[in-house]
Amino acid sequence: MTWTVKEAYYTLQGEGAQTGRAAVFLRFAGCNLWSGLERDRDKAVCRFCDTDFVGTNGVNGGKFRAAEDLAAHVKAIWEAEAGDEGPRYVVCTGGEPLLQLDAPLIAALKAEGFEIGVETNGTIAAPDGLDWICVSPKANAPLVQTSGSELKLVYPQDEAEAQPERFSKLDFSHFFLQPKDDPDQARNIQAATTYCMKNPQWRLSLQTHKLIGLP
Repeated sequence: MTWTVKEAYYTLQGEGAQTGRAAVFLRFAGCNLWSGLERDRDKAVCRFCDTDFVGTNGVNGGKFRAAEDLAAHVKAIWEAEAGDEGPRYVVCTGGEPLLQLDAPLIAALKAEGFEIGVETNGTIAAPDGLDWICVSPKANAPLVQTSGSELKLVYPQDEAEAQPERFSKLDFSHFFLQPKDDPDQARNIQAATTYCMKNPQWRLSLQTHKLIGLP
């Protein structure tokens, strides 16, 4: 297998229950809900994505033919910033990381001492060996991964199948609403805040990395 990486960089997790934690973000190219090309946005299952996951031209991007090579690449990024300090943490994201994240890569990252988190749209079952599973469901997409560490719902989504009530009985430890980042962001923040105050099972997740200027 060849793993195709858009970018990889050291930062602080900006969202959800792990906010503020140092991590290497390993962004895989490709997604099963959108090509990533603007010409296809109107036909995409997820039309509000604001992430560039096309190609390998991001910082530290590339193609890797051995799991050990990619794990060593992640280790080098960590050590360049944090040295030998730990615990080491890598967040596998995308696009849709579960199109590529598999048992050999999980084993290789574990061998380099990493805890492994994943941010997935939930349409693919997560493999064994992950330490943190964050599912962000999208309207009009099947939800296969119905358990994990946190469910983080971009809000609001107008479609009935993407309302918080649909997900509140699923087997997750944390439930977050994250205001949609679009021209109506201020109104979205208010709507998410109001919902969380009325439904305290849910917590508000803001994209703090954007607020403080981190990637």
